[in-house]
Amino acid sequence: MELGTLNLLALVVLFFVTAAIGVVTGSNSLITVPVMFQFGIEPKVAIATNMFGLTFMNIGASVSFIRSGKIDYGRLSPLVLITLAASAIGAFLVGQFSSGAVPVFVTVSMLFVVGFTLFKRESGIGGKNKEDVPEGSIRIALLLTFLLGVYGGMYSGGYVTMLTAVLVGFYGLSFTEAVAGTKFINVFSSAIATVVFAWQGLIDYYLGIILGVTMFAAAYIGAKTVTKLDDLWLRRIFISAVILLAIKTVWDLIG
Repeated sequence: MELGTLNLLALVVLFFVTAAIGVVTGSNSLITVPVMFQFGIEPKVAIATNMFGLTFMNIGASVSFIRSGKIDYGRLSPLVLITLAASAIGAFLVGQFSSGAVPVFVTVSMLFVVGFTLFKRESGIGGKNKEDVPEGSIRIALLLTFLLGVYGGMYSGGYVTMLTAVLVGFYGLSFTEAVAGTKFINVFSSAIATVVFAWQGLIDYYLGIILGVTMFAAAYIGAKTVTKLDDLWLRRIFISAVILLAIKTVWDLIG
């Protein structure tokens, strides 16, 4: 379908703002995809086109983080490999689950992230060396990365937020490292899902390119800002955003 000029402009503004903020918080798709639904875009096309745009967003953020030396390739490489397989599976599963199951999953997950992050008060304030992280904790992080990767390839709403909590809580990364790492990992998650969606013919490329360029620019700017903040401030921003997202998802579920 073709969007009117005002609707397209509204989407551009929305995607720019959410991409800039979402560099820290994640969960852009919890806002952008429902708005695309309201504008009359078919659900599968909205999810696929949003995923196409997310690929640009993650590249934009990763470029900024790479230039500032925030990416630890050695520690992230196992997560990238797991995510590639998991997200491909998730993209193939789009449409196989009830649309009503997604809000329930996201609501429960957001509440868990809030409780987990508040409970582990010292997590993310300065990272740990890989050697200092218990082997059992690493295994949990790898398993959760796979499960979240499936969900990330299928929908992505809240995926990065939950993955950030996993990397901080179980993988021993600081908030700065986790925020940068999730964007790098999500380049591969969104890219492989986009390939599957393209093969299925679900992407609106005209809308996707406009939104993708918008998100790339916003994420690059947002990531440059993040590199200037310390872990404590990133933790405060992250927790505040997740609490608001939890309230939103609960409200949407009740509604």
